[in-house]
Amino acid sequence: MSRNRILLVDDDEDICFALRKFLTARGYEVIAAGTCRAAEEAFAAGQPDVAVIDYALPDGSALELLARLREIDSSVPLVVLTAHGSIDLAVRAIKEGAEQFLTKPIELPALLVVLQRLLETERGRKKLLAHALHDARDAVDPFRGTSRAIRELAEHARSVLTSHSPLLIEGETGTGKSVLARWIHAHGPRADEPFVDLNCASFSRELLESELFGHEKGAFTGAIAAKPGLLEVAHRGTVFLDEIGDMDLQVQPKLLKVLEEKRFRKVGGVRDRQVDIRLITATHQDLNRLALVKQFRSDFYFRISALPLHVPPLRQRAEDIPALAGHLLKSLAAELKHEEITLAPDALAALHAYSWPGNIRELRNVLERAVLLAGSPVISRRDLRFGVSPGHPATTTEDDADATLESNERRHIERILHEQGGRVDHAAACLGLSRSALYKKISKHCIDLPK
Repeated sequence: MSRNRILLVDDDEDICFALRKFLTARGYEVIAAGTCRAAEEAFAAGQPDVAVIDYALPDGSALELLARLREIDSSVPLVVLTAHGSIDLAVRAIKEGAEQFLTKPIELPALLVVLQRLLETERGRKKLLAHALHDARDAVDPFRGTSRAIRELAEHARSVLTSHSPLLIEGETGTGKSVLARWIHAHGPRADEPFVDLNCASFSRELLESELFGHEKGAFTGAIAAKPGLLEVAHRGTVFLDEIGDMDLQVQPKLLKVLEEKRFRKVGGVRDRQVDIRLITATHQDLNRLALVKQFRSDFYFRISALPLHVPPLRQRAEDIPALAGHLLKSLAAELKHEEITLAPDALAALHAYSWPGNIRELRNVLERAVLLAGSPVISRRDLRFGVSPGHPATTTEDDADATLESNERRHIERILHEQGGRVDHAAACLGLSRSALYKKISKHCIDLPK
């Protein structure tokens, strides 16, 4: 278990020595700084759990420093020390974000009590988050079913739980890659820490850099205040980047540096910041092929694919459809406040016969529509609306399956576009895709948009 890290900001070397000795003997890690500038650098790079700051510093006051530290990371508790205690000064310090105001000479036991209380409060907050995550963990099962394919995935996923190495989840759209990523986080050693996710296909290069690394005030037009990035927010936790194949080539080496050196720099910043994260990425594309044709950096690909997991498409685990459908119907009934809903034999046969180009996401959409259309608690074949009429199972041969998948995907997209009057943003939402990802599929299948 890592020791709690305290940033001590005081230009009095004797006080720093005494406090460092006292706190280190009690299991704390202490970082010392004697100026505002050194404190900012240590705060940004060291990720302390608490900062203890003397009011009077050679290059500024604690009040000025408090505001700047709050811009870097508002979650770190700040304690102000002063030799001239006054109510007015205490009020001003608290307004600037201080959690506690102490006067010198410092009573070491009193300081220890303050630090323990602040750290306990933070631990309590994390416990509440952990309980919420554990509840979500218990509710989400990415391995529902008994097929060999899903059992192998479960075995592989459990084998990488305790690793801190990057993990790449591959699989078609709608197979549940993000659900698997959350499950791995919730069952791993970082479960009590943040889980943040981002879809790379949804952002331009500039916005993606800002989202990942954060930016300083004035870094670009519209940057009226400093903003922490997802890497900073996820410190000690997990960052999940979906559609990593769409990440801009200029951003990839910057993220590679984070993985190799465990540090990053904000957009418009001049200082590196330390960070400890586990990176999980996901894609429906063939990154190896993209790397070969220079559309994806090979060094970045090799780094993020150290531990690959492949999520099988639904057509390759058709025996899991009854279990998946039953779970989804139970969830839908609860959401829509319906009584228990079941599938008639002809409906279940139709679900088995369909090739599911949209995988589990499409299965949920089909069932949700059926629940709304059905006039009874038993869904029959006539209540089901597929992208195409169910035909032969898509498991005859691998080539036939791929051809059927491409054809079904095109028809499914065309149908949704038609239903949404050609509005790409609405169709993308129905399909569970980003706008840019849908445009790529429209171009891939040479689909004419409805007029």
